[in-house]
Amino acid sequence: MENFVQALIVSFREGLEAFLIIAIILKFLDKTDNKILKKNVWHGVGIGIIASFILGLILLGISNYLGGTGSVAKLWESGASLVAVILITTFIIWMVRHGNTIKTHVENRAALNLSAKGILLLAFIMVVREGAEIAIFAFAGQYAALPIFIGITTSILLAFLIYKSLVKIKLTTIFTITLAYLILQAGFLFGYSVHEGLSAAKSLEMISAEHPIYTKAFDLSKTVLYHKEGIVGVPLYVSVGWYSKPEWIQAILHYGYVLLFFLYWHKFSKKKEVSA
Repeated sequence: MENFVQALIVSFREGLEAFLIIAIILKFLDKTDNKILKKNVWHGVGIGIIASFILGLILLGISNYLGGTGSVAKLWESGASLVAVILITTFIIWMVRHGNTIKTHVENRAALNLSAKGILLLAFIMVVREGAEIAIFAFAGQYAALPIFIGITTSILLAFLIYKSLVKIKLTTIFTITLAYLILQAGFLFGYSVHEGLSAAKSLEMISAEHPIYTKAFDLSKTVLYHKEGIVGVPLYVSVGWYSKPEWIQAILHYGYVLLFFLYWHKFSKKKEVSA
């Protein structure tokens, strides 16, 4: 159940961000009397969705080929998750720098790419970036297709209502909430990649099971804070990426990552306020 809710939230977040950006591009084309380029936006969206779907299938196929629970599979998941964290971190930095001025930034990008190929490429990049995040999180969290479909469909509906001005929501508020959630989930994914790597190293006898690196920072798996079944742990796992029995190195990297990027976000926001 916790994976269902988490998959729903992640896919909704990523889908909403992508389709709101597409809505900004479409409104810009209306405003600048370039409606003829709208079809190129939709072509870019379609190609972006297909590319994201292919990426998801590739990750799923490799995981299934490796067996899912074996040592080699764990090593693959660890390495792939670490690469994913690096990729997602670039998205986070982009959002920190442009989240508060996302509308202006996207419109400027559209103005600089005001051609059939340019608009298609811009729409493609915006969609495939978020689609890649969904594929990555789905791979790491082993999400089912149903909650992902529901999340994306709901995000499309909300983005459409906002585009038609039927729902009034400040874009900066949406991007602030979604960015905070992305940082939390990226921190969890970083910790997960370390945990899976340690587990694989132990199974392959690369590191002794008695090595101090496997020392738990804490173990709350027998309490209500258990991240898989605990009445408090499950909501925390879904909302903030809580893990109830991490190794010290996992906990330090997980929460260190989260703290680092929240501080970076805060510092960058303050810097922009001063320069404004």
